[in-house]
Amino acid sequence: MQVHIIHAQSEADSFVTAMRNVIAERFEAGGATVSHSDLYAMGFNPVLSPADFGERKDSAHLTYALEQRHGFETGSLAPDILREIEHVLAADILVFTFPLFWFSVPAILKGWIDRVFISGPFYGGRRIYGQGGLAGKRAMAAFSLGGREAMFGPHHLHGQLERGMLRHFLQGALGYVGLAVLEPFVAYHVPYLDISARADLLERLADYVDRLDDMPVMAMPDLAQFGPDFSPLAR
Repeated sequence: MQVHIIHAQSEADSFVTAMRNVIAERFEAGGATVSHSDLYAMGFNPVLSPADFGERKDSAHLTYALEQRHGFETGSLAPDILREIEHVLAADILVFTFPLFWFSVPAILKGWIDRVFISGPFYGGRRIYGQGGLAGKRAMAAFSLGGREAMFGPHHLHGQLERGMLRHFLQGALGYVGLAVLEPFVAYHVPYLDISARADLLERLADYVDRLDDMPVMAMPDLAQFGPDFSPLAR
């Protein structure tokens, strides 16, 4: 099994980096091959631009998604994008580790998605959700935040976390391209926890990875329930 970890935390001594390390160790202990994209350490450029394309299909006007397809077909995408695409296509499981910033993922991770989840091999037309280009692969996220668990839920202060605040990431990015998205591992209130509580969280994370095959998969839209124009079918 090939596991690829996309890590979006700048500090080597952070709790999120400790989470990344635990995940890698548990997968390797189970016999998996683990590769890494440590976005800050590698200086990944998160800003899409015309420079992403060595050869343009339309030099007069940039339509980014269309140029992504052309660039992939011709092998003329920027080398850093091509390297990341190769990692994704080779992986059986994609793992995302990051701290939650302002109800979202860090900007560098959002930029990675913008530049790497390209139109064509990953999605296009009805090739989305269960029919997306990455169907058959799994994804998991492990992230930390400062808020308390009691702040999140249907009638709680901030509303739902996985199916609300992070729907844009878990469904709109990961699920959209066909990945089977596991319920994430959430480390709440981390900046305010003592060493013992943090160690307990890491033990729970190790157990999560060891039991990955038993973890529930998040529900995604079923294209069989929608017509050719994506309008809902009568029930």
